[in-house]
Amino acid sequence: MSPIIALTGATGFIGGALIRRLQETEWRVRALARPASRRDHLSGVEARWIEGDLEDPESLRRLVRGADAVVHCAGAVRGRTRNHFFRVNRDGVARLLKAAVREHPPPRFLLVSSLAAREPHLSPYAASKRAGEAVLAAGAGRMPWAALRPSVVYGPGDREVLPLFRSMYRGVAPVTGPPGARFSMLYVDDLAGAILKWLARGGTRTRIFEVHDGTPGGYGWGDLIRIMARLRGGPVRRIRVPAVFLSAAAAVNIAAARITGYDPMLTPGKVREIGHPRWVCDNTPLIRETGWSPRVRLEEGLRRVLDFRR
Repeated sequence: MSPIIALTGATGFIGGALIRRLQETEWRVRALARPASRRDHLSGVEARWIEGDLEDPESLRRLVRGADAVVHCAGAVRGRTRNHFFRVNRDGVARLLKAAVREHPPPRFLLVSSLAAREPHLSPYAASKRAGEAVLAAGAGRMPWAALRPSVVYGPGDREVLPLFRSMYRGVAPVTGPPGARFSMLYVDDLAGAILKWLARGGTRTRIFEVHDGTPGGYGWGDLIRIMARLRGGPVRRIRVPAVFLSAAAAVNIAAARITGYDPMLTPGKVREIGHPRWVCDNTPLIRETGWSPRVRLEEGLRRVLDFRR
């Protein structure tokens, strides 16, 4: 009988890419989704949907019952308060793990974390992702587990990075962060491939893996601008966005969010993340232990993402 994978975050950006890749494998997919979540972009995907959320223990028990592997992609990237991030990114891991370890035999457990977890002091988001990893490490027992820390992930379905790329393709690059900042990038389908490789491996000695597209030393703003200029066949104008402007905008954003109730992306914590000078990864442990290798470098990824007919 085909193995069962229990998946959270399947209707989101990363989880959506993964569930499509899983259609090409032997895995039978069981996916958690809130009743109100949209699934129209996943038409044609074969999965057994479990309605519920990370705060509903009964739906989590139904999700993991008899599963061979659990992949936890769900998480909060936007939020008004520290408590919100920790309720989703730490406590959600704890509840899912509690359900998983009760299974006999327990499934393998893979957490999709974030490179931000490497610098937990920067923001509530980063701290909550690190706390989620710590919960998994402390509570997994003998269950095979690992956490992936992807770098900046982009690709079809992305709503966070794509607006920047579109602006650059139109000829304007709003540059944030320090001038010498370096950052790694990762095409979303390569991240899905890394997850599949870990699942195929069946367990690894290393528990925390960083994931990026394999470019040594990552990218700087100059690299990104040169790549985009080649793609658009013309210059890209660099416009520096001062840190003080970002901080002011974040403060206004938080105040507005408290009034209106929405969850903002640009927060004081996010500004500190943007201001960090080095978000560069090392793929070596993941490649060595799973045999995974990235296929899509940034220029090819941008070709796939941007609509060059406009």
